[in-house]
Amino acid sequence: MNKTIFEITKMDCPSEENLIRMKLDGISSIVNLEFDIPNRQLAIFHTGEPEQIKASILDLNLGGKWISTEQTNKINFEENTNQKKLLWAVLAINFAFFIIEMTTGIISKSMGLVADSIDMLADSFVYGISLFAVGGTLIRKKRIAKLAGYFQIVLAIIGFTEILRRFFGLEKLPSFSTMIIVSVFALIANGICLYILQQSKSKEEAHMKASMIFTSNDVIINLGVIIAGVFVNWLNSGTPDLIIGTIVFVLVIQGAFRILKLSK
Repeated sequence: MNKTIFEITKMDCPSEENLIRMKLDGISSIVNLEFDIPNRQLAIFHTGEPEQIKASILDLNLGGKWISTEQTNKINFEENTNQKKLLWAVLAINFAFFIIEMTTGIISKSMGLVADSIDMLADSFVYGISLFAVGGTLIRKKRIAKLAGYFQIVLAIIGFTEILRRFFGLEKLPSFSTMIIVSVFALIANGICLYILQQSKSKEEAHMKASMIFTSNDVIINLGVIIAGVFVNWLNSGTPDLIIGTIVFVLVIQGAFRILKLSK
């Protein structure tokens, strides 16, 4: 058996892990996957040559880079029976904050919160695809991924349209206090999600490293909305909110295209 290691520079949180798992699902030569999110590395245990695996990793555009391939005698791998339960917990947290941020974003007139809510929904799609397609055929999984990807794009386009309308129109200032408070709770929720998913790893990895949280795109977005809220109050302008909303919608679109690649 061979062990091939990849560095994946854009693997910032477990949602990218699930994207990779779905992408590699149809490759029969793969025996096991071991993810090291803090160090952005993936070890793949497989038979035969790694060329098909390399092509699939590169196709995701997550900054995948082949590091090494070597023979290994390892044949026993721990099976995680709690993984499905953990995914359900993370899915529930992400979907709950989608509703919370969407509702408070509309009420407070904050596009930053609305955009972050859709990013939370995008993560829910990834976890949902992993759950609902478990045990199903590859064709079924691709169909679900295609629907999720297009729906995500539609939501992002609606968001961009609303940002343009607000930029050229006269709108009341978003509530900076709501932006900050809700984003702080979303920040905590993302940290909890990362911690929960790490419980499916080995004992050593279960001790969550600070670098895991603060390199996560989701957490950076939360911090961005908090900073935008501060600037909305300081500058007495809604422009910082529109800027962070635009950035997040761009990230949502990028995520949607990654999901759509799974459906090909």
